[in-house]
Amino acid sequence: MKTAHADILIIPGWSGSEKDHWQSRWQRSLKTARRIEQEEWFEPNLEAWSDRIIKAVEIARRPVVLVAHSLGVITLAHTAPRLPEGKIAGAFFVAPADVDNVQDWPVTRGYEASKSLSGFAPIPTATLPFPSMLVASSNDPYCQLGRAKQLSRVWGAKLIEAGEVGHLNVNSGHGPWPEGLLRFGLFMKELG
Repeated sequence: MKTAHADILIIPGWSGSEKDHWQSRWQRSLKTARRIEQEEWFEPNLEAWSDRIIKAVEIARRPVVLVAHSLGVITLAHTAPRLPEGKIAGAFFVAPADVDNVQDWPVTRGYEASKSLSGFAPIPTATLPFPSMLVASSNDPYCQLGRAKQLSRVWGAKLIEAGEVGHLNVNSGHGPWPEGLLRFGLFMKELG
């Protein structure tokens, strides 16, 4: 599938994706991409975040490919059973946030995740109803590789081990992420 033949919906994680984040760059460079904006990025609410995803999918005119990062991955896993049937061509997951183990996370921008992410745990373990790929790092402070492998298995997602690349965000040096864009292109090709 070519990107021009899909509505690419970008789902950032907690705090959104700043302008230099690879998701923001992809949004600017892929003509059919748009971001799902959330009303509250720092005190997320699962139901509100899920509702925004569902509404964005409902108004899409082409097959939908979802590109989720961090908490956006977990939100999408919760939302998947509620999405309109037959509209999702696939999902590209990057650096899932292991909300079941927030006690192991570093303090980020002065926020303690255990206080601002209630409602996102436990992570759903049902097989996803659409093809998916999960890109994970071996040294992500928000999700150990073993946990990412477990999530990819239960979700039925193809796992791509990216090596020691942190949380795959601006802080880990992934503003421009050409390897990720290449991998996304291959994923799109697999979708047909």
